Amino acid sequence: MVTQDGGGTHRFTSTFFATAAIACFAYFALALLLMHALRSDDAPATTWISGYAVGPYGWVMTTAWLAASCGCVMLMLGLARNGLRSGAGRLGTLLLGILSIGLLITAIFPPARRGEQSTSGEIHSMTFLVNVLCILLASVFLSVGFGSDPRWRAFRRTAATLALLLVFAFVLQFLTVYIAVLYGLANRFFATVLIVWLLAISIKLRVLARE
Repeated sequence: MVTQDGGGTHRFTSTFFATAAIACFAYFALALLLMHALRSDDAPATTWISGYAVGPYGWVMTTAWLAASCGCVMLMLGLARNGLRSGAGRLGTLLLGILSIGLLITAIFPPARRGEQSTSGEIHSMTFLVNVLCILLASVFLSVGFGSDPRWRAFRRTAATLALLLVFAFVLQFLTVYIAVLYGLANRFFATVLIVWLLAISIKLRVLARE
């Protein structure tokens, strides 16, 4: 009886973390869409999504980053509860925790206004690089971990496909920044793939937890 209760508690907490993560990532996606309507004067092709945190309705973008940070924490805890047991999987889970810290710093330190420089902007730029590195490494390690866990193995192909898309989106982002053309659209493409990746893992975790 005690064992059954303990198992029920385990399933409940895993389900809770997965559901909370889904809610947080969904809020980020909706807030980002809302910012495009609220700041329709900013051309998406030449505006970074982080730029929405500066100016009118900037608090909406700030809360979006906070939600993404909380979502990564929830996903990390959920995976730690009912997730991958391999070394690669655990490392990928840890990287999600580091990513959550990076996103929190991103929210606290908004970028500088266009054409200006600030300490906050410099910190924001540095955390962007750390965040991207964590995202790319986590996607690879988690994909490897999914393949070595029977419960997650069926999800490996989806995870690997999204990981490749993340790498492609990063390369596209780098190239568009280098040639200074359509970097805003590339930035949005990367953010879209990232949210789909995070939501897909969170949904799969919730399904496994409920089982």
